Amino acid sequence: MATTAETSAAELQELARRHLWMHFSRMGAYAEGAEVPIIVRGDGCYVWDANGHKYLDGLSSLFCTNIGHGRADVAQAGADQAKELGFFTNWSYAHPRAIELAAKVASLAPGDLNRVFFTSGGSEAVETALKLCRQYHKLRGNGTKYKVIAREVAYHGTTMGCLMATGIPNLRAPYEPLPPGGCHVPNTNVYRLPEGHKVEELAEAIAHRIEFEDPSTVSAIILEPVQNAGGCFVPPEGYWQRVREIADFYDVVLISDEVICSWGRLGEWFGAQRFGYQPDIITTAKGITSAYAPMGAVIASDRIMEPFLQGTTSFTHGITFGGHPVAAAVALANIAVFEEEDLNAHVREHEPAFRAMLDSLRDIPIVGDVRGAGYFQAIELVKDQDTKESFTHEESETLLRGYLSAEIFKRGLICRADDRGDPVVQLSPPLIAGPEQFEEIESVLRPVLEEASRRMHVHGA
Repeated sequence: MATTAETSAAELQELARRHLWMHFSRMGAYAEGAEVPIIVRGDGCYVWDANGHKYLDGLSSLFCTNIGHGRADVAQAGADQAKELGFFTNWSYAHPRAIELAAKVASLAPGDLNRVFFTSGGSEAVETALKLCRQYHKLRGNGTKYKVIAREVAYHGTTMGCLMATGIPNLRAPYEPLPPGGCHVPNTNVYRLPEGHKVEELAEAIAHRIEFEDPSTVSAIILEPVQNAGGCFVPPEGYWQRVREIADFYDVVLISDEVICSWGRLGEWFGAQRFGYQPDIITTAKGITSAYAPMGAVIASDRIMEPFLQGTTSFTHGITFGGHPVAAAVALANIAVFEEEDLNAHVREHEPAFRAMLDSLRDIPIVGDVRGAGYFQAIELVKDQDTKESFTHEESETLLRGYLSAEIFKRGLICRADDRGDPVVQLSPPLIAGPEQFEEIESVLRPVLEEASRRMHVHGA
């Protein structure tokens, strides 16, 4: 079937079911007649579907559209660049927008993170960083260093190297055996800290695992400032400072995976700045262009770059579209919006009200915990607030996919109901959101969570 700008909603449904293979989607549901949610337009904090229904984008289109939808000025920057130079590679060449963007990113990144390697997205950024660490150690005469320390339930991407670091068994299992080297330690979910354990042991677990693996075999530590999978796990005070000490002691590269947590999501350019630590590498994507064009980056310190500046050495890695001139122009325009509208300050100003709204839902029996930072928050759902008893896998299916996800969407809110760990609802609105949007979020979540409590037979004290 040919398509035009006037393709009807019904025709789009038919074409989607026949041809579009969606990501992380149970395609059988659509084959059986479920309607594909087709989003056709966006403006500010809102999007509209093919049937004309309006939704508050409470997830920033998967933590991406930080400046909001419909910014014609940012889109125009890409169009203007395409007229001037649609594409040229960064493989042994350069072009002005990639140079300018690299310099701009370096000026905003903390410390001596001055070297920027562009990719097409987040998984590619993480994959690049893991390869970079291995070659870095080899160039320094430490060729046995290849293992990576990551956290349980953490998500670091979908490529085979990224899956080695990813700590979610269900994502790893279909592709095993994976490349060797992935080593996992407890995450920072202090809400479920095992009885008898102390918060300070969370960082020490990294040192213990390095010792167990043999420090001469460990290449990198990769952690998110606030861990996404599992529901916005915030680090306890002093955690990152201790991890930095551990990385230095064992000569291990510290990677701050900020595919989500950079570009204002936590109220700072980078999550490392929010929590006051200095990584050796930052991986980023999503908000670098607010998703108006696909782009990611690895931001490395001068120390990591130094071995690659010697003689005939090169980083034997590349991605065709990394640093694409159109994407780079869009990124520069996106960052200009941040600066002109002071979006980081906006997030810091309104974060308390956003969090207070979510905390107000704690009176609903099914709400066990509220946690997060900036515009990156989660609600954990429980069977019993006092004991913190969680739901079984079957119960989570009934709760999240049998009711919550569809009902929240039906009521005009896009968020994420997820059970890669314990079941959570995640909220991550565009950084331009404010009290009006917070009220809308509450007006949807409160009645839905109250009904979920009744359906799952969860009762208050």
